[in-house]
Amino acid sequence: MATTPYPKPPSQATLNTIQEITQIYSSLPPRPSIEEIEAATTTLDTLNNLEETKLQEISTQKPPHDVPDDLFYVLQQLKNTMVLFQSHQQRKEAIHLLQLDKMFQTFGDLIQRASELISPDEDTNTKKKKLPTLLEDVEEEEELQKSDDFEDEKGSLVHKPFLFTGDGSIEKLSLIKVATVIENCANNKDTTLELRGKLVDQMEWLPLSIGKLSDVTQIDLSENRIMALPTTIVGLKALTKLDLHSNQLINLPNSFGELINLIDLDLHANKLKSLPASFGDLTNLVELDLSTNDFIQLPDKIGNLISLKRLNVETNRLEELPFTIGNCTSLSVLKLDFNELKALPEAIGKLECLEILTLHYNRIKKLPTTIGNLSNLEELDVSFNELEFVPENLCFAVSLKKLNLGKNFADLRALPTSIGNLEMLEELDISDDQIKTLPESFRFLSKLRVFRADVTPLEVPPKEVVKLGAQEVVQYMADYVTNRDAKLLSLKKKKKKGFCFWFCSICGPQQE
Repeated sequence: MATTPYPKPPSQATLNTIQEITQIYSSLPPRPSIEEIEAATTTLDTLNNLEETKLQEISTQKPPHDVPDDLFYVLQQLKNTMVLFQSHQQRKEAIHLLQLDKMFQTFGDLIQRASELISPDEDTNTKKKKLPTLLEDVEEEEELQKSDDFEDEKGSLVHKPFLFTGDGSIEKLSLIKVATVIENCANNKDTTLELRGKLVDQMEWLPLSIGKLSDVTQIDLSENRIMALPTTIVGLKALTKLDLHSNQLINLPNSFGELINLIDLDLHANKLKSLPASFGDLTNLVELDLSTNDFIQLPDKIGNLISLKRLNVETNRLEELPFTIGNCTSLSVLKLDFNELKALPEAIGKLECLEILTLHYNRIKKLPTTIGNLSNLEELDVSFNELEFVPENLCFAVSLKKLNLGKNFADLRALPTSIGNLEMLEELDISDDQIKTLPESFRFLSKLRVFRADVTPLEVPPKEVVKLGAQEVVQYMADYVTNRDAKLLSLKKKKKKGFCFWFCSICGPQQE
């Protein structure tokens, strides 16, 4: 029976050559991952898109009045050149990764060719047995490169140099690094992306690949310098919470309303002046923060947000509210402080679920008569306005616990006579108003524990009583009314007795 001859072992020179090939491969830096290559490609697409958009914007700019056309042309060319320069700088890392990957493909092809030359007639298993130093060492090197990464709680690979500096602090991420994080997040089907304050200052746009995050429900991109969102963001159909506060956003994509599952949206501290027409399609929105922007008005379609419970529009330049605000019947908190409102629409009275309404620092002269319909209202702040009077209807809002009417200065001279109907009232501020006398019904405010009337020319009750506390004021008003009524009754009795004496003196029997 014939026997298969045992393969002749390779010579020492061959082994030395294999060893040298292995050493060369081992000296290479880590090979870019598939996610990094995808990120590099996406980064280039994003930069091309951004460059085209910026150049188009510059080309449509018109010279200001009295600026020579030639001088303005120079300015435009400078802007164009700056855009191209910035794009070139940001492309470097992505192009480097793609070139690096191409070189690794060449190295891989060469190693494969070396294996075939050494054992051309053997199958893969035989090759591995005969060339351990070439193939196994290469695989071992790749595993070591992977071990330089770490796994997060969900098992997704996150590259250390992308997220941490040498001292362990969080480093700022470039466009390509953000794109890589997005690729990893998409591949691992993660549900949360947290990039608060982690983007480099020069990064004004997000990678177009953000649209791949179809499983993500929460995203935090706050405290960066993002100026615009890519239209691809509307692909995040599972998104329920989006935090974009403290960026440089000027507008939102026209299709933003396609994020129909959004429940919580934070846009405060940006540069927004308007909302897209599709915004009214966010009918599942529960919390919306638009504070500290540049809004002059809100769109009528804000009334479509029928699930909205909390709306914060503080620190804008609002001059009026749309009457459609009355359709937001789920609202429980409405913050309108630091605007330029002169009045509220009568439709505000439809917000029967409203619990907190703040109008601090506006120009309001009067409150709508429908405010008495707010049966669940617990807190009302109309301080620092130009309020001239408080409607009696307010006293039908019997759930009120905190009422701030202070700092209306020379305008507000009286409280509603029926204020005593507000039996749940715990705090009342009339500081810096021109009120001299409290209404008699004030004596029924049995739960009042805080009463502020600083720099208010009160005569009834006197200032020394006010300093004693809220309940002392309530008691004073009760005693005041009791004593006054007692005096009136006594006066009536005296008048009646005097009348009887006079009548009897005239009609009684005459003596001769």
